[in-house]
Amino acid sequence: MAIAKAERLMNLALCLLGTRRPLSKRELRDSIEAYVEAFGPGNGASGSDDSFNRMFERDKDDLRELGLVIETVESLDGEIGYMARRDSNRLPPITLDAEEAAALGLAAKVWQQARLAGAASGALQKLRAAGLPEDVDPYGSHGALEPRIPVHEAAFEPLMLACRDRRPVAFDYRKATAAHPEQRHVEPWALECWRGHWYLAGWDRDRGAERVFRLSRITGKVRSRGGRYTAEVPDVVTVRETVASWAGEIADRSARIRLRAGAGYPLRAKATSVRELGDGWDELEIPYGHGLDAWLVEFGPDVVVLEPAELRADVMDRLRAVAKG
Repeated sequence: MAIAKAERLMNLALCLLGTRRPLSKRELRDSIEAYVEAFGPGNGASGSDDSFNRMFERDKDDLRELGLVIETVESLDGEIGYMARRDSNRLPPITLDAEEAAALGLAAKVWQQARLAGAASGALQKLRAAGLPEDVDPYGSHGALEPRIPVHEAAFEPLMLACRDRRPVAFDYRKATAAHPEQRHVEPWALECWRGHWYLAGWDRDRGAERVFRLSRITGKVRSRGGRYTAEVPDVVTVRETVASWAGEIADRSARIRLRAGAGYPLRAKATSVRELGDGWDELEIPYGHGLDAWLVEFGPDVVVLEPAELRADVMDRLRAVAKG
């Protein structure tokens, strides 16, 4: 069945690319053997016409999804025709030097989940066919360290597709300070990875403001919602800055904490000052930005927040939420 569909799509693509004038549905139906075998000639019964129309629309959408630019043209007598101009479906020459090819190969090796791994492999094969230098191995080793961005959250793939298609979504989200999840309605912008965790940046319709969601706190299925975006999508740089801020990478203040000796080395690496207190404790001054409370909770009893009071209260709220399960 998959081979038959692939052959049908290939024949439809060739027909649209080979014509010099727009072809009507009837002409395409009579020209492609698979359509004739399934539905007969274009003057068949209305039932077969309806079935053909549905299949043709699906095939046309599949070809467009694959990247074929199909034009819809209306003639003077009102008849709709279709064609795919060669100049609209021809890519410019692709020239990559060794460093650019190496960067693409490295990016392809980052993804570990099957869906993106297959897409990356297919993209590199197309680049090779389009003229990627034969003496360049994009999969070759370029260092002792090999990047990995693991994706374990079930929400990643549907959110990735929703970001691509600009499609609003709904999902249940459990904040770190809450015992139970609540439903959120979001216009997703982009997915970003910080400190090994994936975050979704988008517009929260319920709160009327931009928000960042950690994927590991999304429970249940991501559900698609109809309608268009109501908020303007910012550029990629702005989205990354938003995620960085919410993930605690941007700090505009300082916090003072007590840290058990021999523990919390990531905190020590960010500290602007360290002072020994004795009795197995040190006092650190660290940058304080959004998300620091969530990070401090991960160190459990090895960290005690001294100031500011609002950070101490946020950490206590998160610990109580953890205790409640």
